[in-house]
Amino acid sequence: MADTTVFEHPLNEKCRTWLRLSHLFEQLDFHLPHGEEWHARAAMTALLDIANVLSRADIKSELLIELDRYRLSLGKMADTPGVDTDRLKHILQELQRTCDGVRGVSGQLAQSLRANEFLNSIVQRSSIAGGSFDFDLPQYHLWLQMPQSERSLQLDDWRHEISPVHQAVELLLNLIRNSAVPSREQATGGFYQQSLPSGVSAQLVRISIPADENLFAEISGGKHRFSIRFMDCADWQHPTQADRQVHFSLSTCVI
Repeated sequence: MADTTVFEHPLNEKCRTWLRLSHLFEQLDFHLPHGEEWHARAAMTALLDIANVLSRADIKSELLIELDRYRLSLGKMADTPGVDTDRLKHILQELQRTCDGVRGVSGQLAQSLRANEFLNSIVQRSSIAGGSFDFDLPQYHLWLQMPQSERSLQLDDWRHEISPVHQAVELLLNLIRNSAVPSREQATGGFYQQSLPSGVSAQLVRISIPADENLFAEISGGKHRFSIRFMDCADWQHPTQADRQVHFSLSTCVI
């Protein structure tokens, strides 16, 4: 068991999308190497969810805008005293490569996945509880019975189309998460609130608490302020706000 539990909360819609995509790519990549049918089903579910998220026409332009914004912002730091110029140069090159990768995707992101008749047949039945059983999707059943090597080749081919998105999302989130130095804070009666300075582009709040506290952080907020309620879920049915001082680590990520 981990020593700490980390909770993250996006402070804008773009960061919310990056976190959801990162979560889905993590699920996809976890299940891809395994040969069992249930792993193949889970990988397929993640792939189709990614394609669904990417159906928004503005995500490609948002990725490019953010990558360019970070590249320009970090580029201004080149002459700042104390900056690790070699590391900065590497990050700027990575931003440029990632930007070129996303820009090189023709049309909408994951368009060919959404146009694939086989994948669409699975999507159409997925809204029905148990709708992907053999009698509903015999072609899917056949695919699941294929040797793992053949399934993996097909999944890798489908994943290849969206790999530039994965690289972009992970790079952006890595920059966001590393943009803040954690501070030690305490929540009186399980509650904490902080205002954000005007003109600051806050992206993400990260909360870390000892795992043995058995609390979860209920976070809400936007561009002006955020609040945290630490909730006790001893019976897993009716969480209540902790009635004690809660010590935690806070990162307010601004970039």
